[in-house]
Amino acid sequence: AAGSCRRRRLAPLNEDNGRFLLLAALIAAYLSAGATVFSALESPSEAAAQLRWNRTLHNFSRIFNISLPELRAFLRSYEAAMAAGIRVDALRPRWDFPGAFYFVGTVVSTIGFGMTTPATVAGKVFLIVYGLFGCAGTILFFNLFLERMISLLAFIMKACHERQLRRSGLLPPNFRRGPAMSGVGSLVGWKPSVYHVMLILGIFAITLSCCASAMYTAVEGWNYVDSLYYCFVTFSTIGFGDLVSSQNAAYQNQGLYRFGNFIFILMGVCCIYSLFNVISIVIKQVLNWALKKFECRCCPKCHKSSARLGRRNAITPGARLRRHNIAMDAEGQYDSDTEGRRLSGEMISMRELTASNKVSLAILQKQLSETANGYPRNVCINTRQNGFSAGVGALAIMNNRLAETSDSR
Repeated sequence: AAGSCRRRRLAPLNEDNGRFLLLAALIAAYLSAGATVFSALESPSEAAAQLRWNRTLHNFSRIFNISLPELRAFLRSYEAAMAAGIRVDALRPRWDFPGAFYFVGTVVSTIGFGMTTPATVAGKVFLIVYGLFGCAGTILFFNLFLERMISLLAFIMKACHERQLRRSGLLPPNFRRGPAMSGVGSLVGWKPSVYHVMLILGIFAITLSCCASAMYTAVEGWNYVDSLYYCFVTFSTIGFGDLVSSQNAAYQNQGLYRFGNFIFILMGVCCIYSLFNVISIVIKQVLNWALKKFECRCCPKCHKSSARLGRRNAITPGARLRRHNIAMDAEGQYDSDTEGRRLSGEMISMRELTASNKVSLAILQKQLSETANGYPRNVCINTRQNGFSAGVGALAIMNNRLAETSDSR
């Protein structure tokens, strides 16, 4: 048992790799489960529709005395015309300026309905270059929207917390935000919860989808369930294209409807994007919890030696006080990545530990508290080694604005 424990600890599978492999396995299982469910739900309907279509095709060929090859050739021409945007009923032009604007909006937002596609070689080449910079710029816009949304929610939640403290008598009535906040212990230790942010974003996304669905039901003539389905498919940028709004030739109050459609899609995509990134942090915490459950517990001697190495290497007499101060500001919570490495018995000096970008959670919690309290953002700038030390992308923004929820919270 001790030998297997040592072999496991020497294997090149740290917490980052373990989390990645566990997430990959869960995604594979999730995809398999989804494929099984959708196959069971949709396969019988598809088979029945195929039988009805074959019966209709043979009856039409027999009644009108048309050979099946000729009829199939005509239907292929119809399918090609339909793919090009030609319909029996009158529709709005696909490539006038409003239609082209709608198309480029679905391109840069990665929705990609597919109801309009370039037919010329020049158009396809231009789309490659246009989409390269357009998608990158739009993703940057989504990230900046996410950053400001989290800052706004932190400010609002801080104000609500202060109001609750005033009502309970724990905060002076004439209290104002500022440096004086350091004297109020109940506010220094308070930090917005990622679960509260997820709940607020979820409520806002549901409300926005319900309002947009009511508009689509009234204007497009869809039923409410189809409208909700369209909202999720569009706002999440899946964009199947089986339902597409604003495609008829004319609408009542057409200009107002097109403006409302644009606003709903823009706000919906931004809100769902933010919600997805908050949920990703919760999923990461679940993975961290699962990895802790998978830790080796077969050899008590290994655990005792690992604990002794962790204490000896992670804390020095001169650094004990500095680490204690950081822990007091951050409620003693550290990032799971740092915690795993600090207790793994690695010989890490305190200077390397404090300079490492993995000492993130304690600093991030402090940053979020300072953001909510009105302190400047560059208070903890000296903890970053370079432009990428805090991470890249939406998850890094979430980590810088929200403290990852610990197991104890």
